[in-house]
Amino acid sequence: MKRCPYCTQAIQDDTRICPHCRVDLATVRVPPPPQEAVPPAAYQQPAYRQPPLAGDAYPSSPYVSSPPQNSGKAAGSLAAGIAAYFVAPFIGAIIAVVLGHMGLNEIKKSAGRLKGEGMAIAGMILGYIQIATFPIFILIIAAIAIPNIIKSKMAANEASAIGSLRTLTTAEIEYAGACPKIGYAYALAELGPDGTACHEGSNAIDTALAKGVKNGYRFTPHISSFTGNPPESGFGWNADPLSPGTGIRHFFVDQTGVIRANSPGQADETSPPLK
Repeated sequence: MKRCPYCTQAIQDDTRICPHCRVDLATVRVPPPPQEAVPPAAYQQPAYRQPPLAGDAYPSSPYVSSPPQNSGKAAGSLAAGIAAYFVAPFIGAIIAVVLGHMGLNEIKKSAGRLKGEGMAIAGMILGYIQIATFPIFILIIAAIAIPNIIKSKMAANEASAIGSLRTLTTAEIEYAGACPKIGYAYALAELGPDGTACHEGSNAIDTALAKGVKNGYRFTPHISSFTGNPPESGFGWNADPLSPGTGIRHFFVDQTGVIRANSPGQADETSPPLK
């Protein structure tokens, strides 16, 4: 017995037509024996997968990327640069520049994990502008403040000189009363703590005034107001600034008690009375 080459069923050796598949074995060419089938998975190409777009990630990948975060140093640089103009001048500018450079360096090394280059650059620009203009700012402030300080100092010196002349007037009256044989004192030292001509009238003024220089003014006797013969019946004292920077006005007082002022020259009994 043999087997039908088509249906592989057992048939007689002399059978022409297969009783199972009804194929005429005499007229039909016998096909070659089938080869061993190759499993489809062995030669099939893998399915095409579109690559992910920028910012996408494979859901099943263990390396899931997160969106880039802002650099804290870059944000701090911008904040410090703004604060330098409203809260902390110059110091804020230095902080803005330092944090800006650190932020850019940090962003560069992060391989895309950090962003904020714009904030860092903006903070650095604000900081550098203020650092560059800070000397000019200081000069402007100085140009405004220094003249005002000088004027205030001169006004204080003039007020002190006027007060000292009032003190001298009171001291002279007390001295003449305590020392009738001498009358009014010709020397400031006699009105001070170290007066020797008349101890009863000394120590009426402080040591600085007794030495003739106090708070930017020099005090001297007005020569024409004294006769040089005791008892002195009159007196006169001048108060003149030591330099143009210590005062502008010159002052004078005599036994009348009226303080007079003049500028720029020395005052005397003909100068306008102080208002």
